[in-house]
Amino acid sequence: MEIPTISRRKFLGTVATAAAFSVVPFSYSGSSRIQSKKFNSKVGGVQLGCTTYSYLNIPHSPDECLGYILQAGINAIEMRSVLEENLGIPQEPPRLSHDADENTKAQYAKTLAGLKEKQRKWRLSLPLWKYTDIRKKYNDAGVDIHIAKFDTAGWSDEEIDYAYNSAMVLGAYGITDECSEAACKRLGKFAEKHKSLAIYHTHAQFAEPGFDIEKLLAYSPANRLNLDAGHYFGATGLHPNKIIEKYHKLIPMIHMKDKTGPKSNPPNTNMPFGKGETPIADILLLIKKEKWPIDVFVELEYKIPEGSDPAKEVIKCIEYMRNILE
Repeated sequence: MEIPTISRRKFLGTVATAAAFSVVPFSYSGSSRIQSKKFNSKVGGVQLGCTTYSYLNIPHSPDECLGYILQAGINAIEMRSVLEENLGIPQEPPRLSHDADENTKAQYAKTLAGLKEKQRKWRLSLPLWKYTDIRKKYNDAGVDIHIAKFDTAGWSDEEIDYAYNSAMVLGAYGITDECSEAACKRLGKFAEKHKSLAIYHTHAQFAEPGFDIEKLLAYSPANRLNLDAGHYFGATGLHPNKIIEKYHKLIPMIHMKDKTGPKSNPPNTNMPFGKGETPIADILLLIKKEKWPIDVFVELEYKIPEGSDPAKEVIKCIEYMRNILE
């Protein structure tokens, strides 16, 4: 199957031009630029970075995440939709206990339905200069936001327009969301409209019978694959380089993690970098050799060792990959 494509370079140029001429105010009032020991995380031509999801289990406001990112010497990131939490989106109530009665469950469902509408109204009324402030703070510190992560499943058309407008203001070349047929059919059309990219994050789908990534990507010329190399290897046991070589023009970013294979003991398990079986070095050196413009971002999901924390572990992951590429 031939998949129609739109060049990433064309999208990046459009994003840069649109951002340069956006008529939105700047109101940065943060601290002076923080210096870092190894501030450029593009190593051997390969852009290393992380998703801010990696910091989910520690305080993770935009300012706190920026501090962690600079400690790791990272200059490019995927910004998760946790941004909305810090901008004041109405929050979900605590989850119900498993033994909740039927009346409580019904009331909870009603509350969630009302919350969805409140969140829709909040998104459509949010001034986009709030995202401009975040971008300026990050850019002033030397960090570029390459990807914006929004969980758009169930969102209205107007909310998806909001997501792409927000991504454009942040300077992102696209939005990433979870891979499904419904998402691939729908989100790519919005990416086309906004001259952006729709980038789909994979888990274990490649191990599922009948999974056809070509079919999903072909729904739109703006559709792209956010290959999670760790999930791919952990679920299939196959070398990720095979799929990277085949689809490299459609892969603007990779999530990197180290996992055991499906036949190992324990199987398909997240491990600290260098302790699992994902062929991380092979992947990095292939991208370096071919000079492909593929971002490689840490998505930290392994159990944090005692005495450490996610910020320290991201530093270790970046250094592990840096040492391979230098």
